[in-house]
Amino acid sequence: MNRLQNSLRKSDASWLFPVLLLLFAGSGCSALIYEIVWYQLLQLAIGSTAVSLAIVLATFMGGLCLGSIALPRMRSADQHPFKLYAILESGIAICAMLVLFGIPFVDRVYIAGAEHGLPGMLLRAFMSAICLLPPTVLMGATLPAIAGWIESTELGASRWGLLYAGNIFGAVFGCLAAGFYLLRIYNVAVATYVAVGINLVIAAISFLLATQVPAQMEENAAAKAPGSSGNEGHAEVPAGNWGVYLTIAFSGASALGAEVIWTRLMGMMMGATVYVFAIILAVFLVGLAIGSGAGSFLSRAVPPRLALGVCQMSLSLGIAWTAHAIAVSLPYWPINPLRSVSPWSMFQLDLLRCLWAILPPTILWGASFTLTLAAVASPGNDSGRQVGGIYAANTFGAIIGALGTSLVLVPWIGTQQSQRVLLALSAVGALFVLIPCIREYKSWSGAIGLAASMVLASLLTTTVPRIPGELIAYGRRMATNMGLSEIIYTAEGRNSSVAISKWPDGSIGIDVNGHVEATTYPFDMKLQRMVGHLPALLHPDPKSVLGIGFGAGVSAGSFTTYPGIEKITVCEIEPLIPPISTRYFAKENYDVLNNSRTHIVYDDARHYLLTTREKFDIIASDPLDVFVKGTAALYSAEYFQAVREHLNPGGMFTLYVPLYESDVKTVQSELATFFQVFPHGTIWANTRDGQGYDMVFLGQAEPLQINLDEVQRRLESPPYGPVAESLREIDVTSAVDLFSTFAGQESDLRAWLQGAEINRDKDLRLQYLAGWGIDSSLQEYIYNEMESYRQTPENLFLGSPRYRQVLMKMLPSAAHSSGKP
Repeated sequence: MNRLQNSLRKSDASWLFPVLLLLFAGSGCSALIYEIVWYQLLQLAIGSTAVSLAIVLATFMGGLCLGSIALPRMRSADQHPFKLYAILESGIAICAMLVLFGIPFVDRVYIAGAEHGLPGMLLRAFMSAICLLPPTVLMGATLPAIAGWIESTELGASRWGLLYAGNIFGAVFGCLAAGFYLLRIYNVAVATYVAVGINLVIAAISFLLATQVPAQMEENAAAKAPGSSGNEGHAEVPAGNWGVYLTIAFSGASALGAEVIWTRLMGMMMGATVYVFAIILAVFLVGLAIGSGAGSFLSRAVPPRLALGVCQMSLSLGIAWTAHAIAVSLPYWPINPLRSVSPWSMFQLDLLRCLWAILPPTILWGASFTLTLAAVASPGNDSGRQVGGIYAANTFGAIIGALGTSLVLVPWIGTQQSQRVLLALSAVGALFVLIPCIREYKSWSGAIGLAASMVLASLLTTTVPRIPGELIAYGRRMATNMGLSEIIYTAEGRNSSVAISKWPDGSIGIDVNGHVEATTYPFDMKLQRMVGHLPALLHPDPKSVLGIGFGAGVSAGSFTTYPGIEKITVCEIEPLIPPISTRYFAKENYDVLNNSRTHIVYDDARHYLLTTREKFDIIASDPLDVFVKGTAALYSAEYFQAVREHLNPGGMFTLYVPLYESDVKTVQSELATFFQVFPHGTIWANTRDGQGYDMVFLGQAEPLQINLDEVQRRLESPPYGPVAESLREIDVTSAVDLFSTFAGQESDLRAWLQGAEINRDKDLRLQYLAGWGIDSSLQEYIYNEMESYRQTPENLFLGSPRYRQVLMKMLPSAAHSSGKP
């Protein structure tokens, strides 16, 4: 035992530094698990918006910044770095457990006058930031804490860079483990417990090492020998580090700004599922890790400041590369997602596309950080302060980049111009270190090269392409849908990109983030109006309506035809959509935006329901497709319960659910979750050429009974003339026509739903199921499965025998007696 302790106390980096690398990799793994878990929780608290993405990035960076600045100034000189590291890791674990239980309360917070819209989002974001700040501050302190164990030399700076690279490589593993396993199979609690366990193991090992090794690494003779760094003969710029700090701050701003933009654009291209976002983040981290490792070795071969400036200038080319790859190259790859053999094959292709587009600039950003560390390293100085200062400058820039890009630049000037700004920012950042280098070396050739580089960067800004309108319209199906329609309008908002497409037969479609939101095709018009007319005709006297999602405005517009409806509130998360839709769909949606009864609330629908005190006779929901990351929060049992609590007595709820781009498990989960809250609910089908296409779920608190005679009398009355005309436009000429779309109820489908997973806030299981089945073409199979279980609805429809008999004949054939396929 004594021999082992003596060996440990020798502090030979040949064995101890690899152990430290493993510990830091574990820290990175747990940190990314937390980040993904917290982002999922923030979707519930803030909404799945650009604000939530910016806040989670900015808070993460802000905490890291504060921690990296504060710790070197607060720790005592005689405190062992490994002991301090252990305390920090233990603190992170404790804070993470508190966050897990704290953030869910944020979505209930509101202040009068700031309940909804951007003020409400920012309020919730501020509350969330308060929750996230303690653990992120501790995370930011870990690198400066352990850097204090390594001397501030060229070799020491190289080791700082390797620690940073190891931390990011661990983060890659944590990102993929959370996105593809922990959250897909389990939930946010289990994922948090795993990350907490990693923190505690790291803490225990660090406490042990603190008792066995000295508080300062002792370099061996070979490491200390003159010239051992391989950097002899290179003159270096004297001390005066303000330019280095500015450069790395600019680097952080451009990196996080680009991550916001590229995540948005790549997500649009590949489907915007939880898996796609995990892949994009993992590739970004892989590039940073590779660059950090390369930079740590490069810093010992060439002057670090010169190399840093070259890296930042080269980023102009790297950003231009990615901008061209996303807009000009990748969308035109001949990819048909419906031909994928399995989800894994599509994910591998997505990974390849991300590596092709994103890897080059991320390598340069990673190298820039470790070169900056080497540029400020100076023997005899406090290692923790030096590392903490660089870390703080980089993360402060990252905060500005994340918030400025997502909340200001993109909604103001769009993604094309925003990328131009980031490209120019990188080139300007390079000047802060390259100009002093040129002055020091008195190199005319260097000055000429710098001038040429700035000219090249300026030219590159002019080449950044605009995102194709077809990408906004078709997304992942762009290569196979090219030329099918004309894109007549595009716009980019804070949360969404919108395109208007015109088809050869004159039909118009509105497309959001790479997916069709609504069209004027008859089968789509029927679905959109069914969402409104089904509850409005069945409710005895509706007065107030809440619409979730504006879309083309057709569902909301359907309510304007009812004489008794006094107020139509529409909750929409993207301010661009209502005016654009009104411009192109005013005839189909009855110009609902400008109707005196209409009130638009720009907010996340989930939070609006949780905070409003108003109740409604009808709530009609037409959200984005459930596979889109964050949308599953509008299909959870808790959300459905909030809907039910905000219905007046006798109130009704409708929900649009597509069968296309879905699979059996996804639809079963949607139905099982819906029926758990609305056990008396019913399902209504909208077929396309008689084949399964999409559906409307209809829920209410009490058992439903439909009097066919009463509905028909209402349709034939003069006040309901506009309603009857609206139905005739979708080929529904009578009450029997409308109700012949009946497709089942809970008692029919109970056997088919056995074992279906309930979608809850704690796991949002549905987004993982839906993302897995996005490339399916099973709508007809799913519809037939459901139809095979449908029973004759003897007690659902009341009225005269003639109406009931006609209706029963019109219902699709089903296994009435057995309830089996």
